Amino acid sequence: MKRISLLIVLCILLSCSKKPQPINYGIDMCNFCQMTIVTKTHAAQMVTDKGKQFKFDAIECMIRFLDDKQNLIPKSNLLITNYSTPGTMTNAITASYVICEEITSPMGANLTGFASEQNAKEMINSPSAKLYNWNTIFNKLN
Repeated sequence: MKRISLLIVLCILLSCSKKPQPINYGIDMCNFCQMTIVTKTHAAQMVTDKGKQFKFDAIECMIRFLDDKQNLIPKSNLLITNYSTPGTMTNAITASYVICEEITSPMGANLTGFASEQNAKEMINSPSAKLYNWNTIFNKLN
């Protein structure tokens, strides 16, 4: 009986994990625009403090999804794809963002995310590129 109780408690704790589930590219749907997530360079993800998973085909979809849910931001694990390493997620709050016409994003905002400002500057060498942090890009899109 103790083993069963311990197993149930363990399952409950694991089900509330803020650890993101992998995005199934070509299968998972964006929680904002309902498009299939296919681009490994622009996807985003949010995991709430209760472990609920939200997946997005573009960073701008996650930002717009959060516009009227800003209370979830401090309690959630927010992740974006690091453009330098497609399919690899990085912390959305500490990431750097670039809007640049040379790199299109799935929803047309030309918004791309990077793990760091230095990483963004190394990858994007364009006079049209504009650099943002989480707060400035959130405010710009909302």
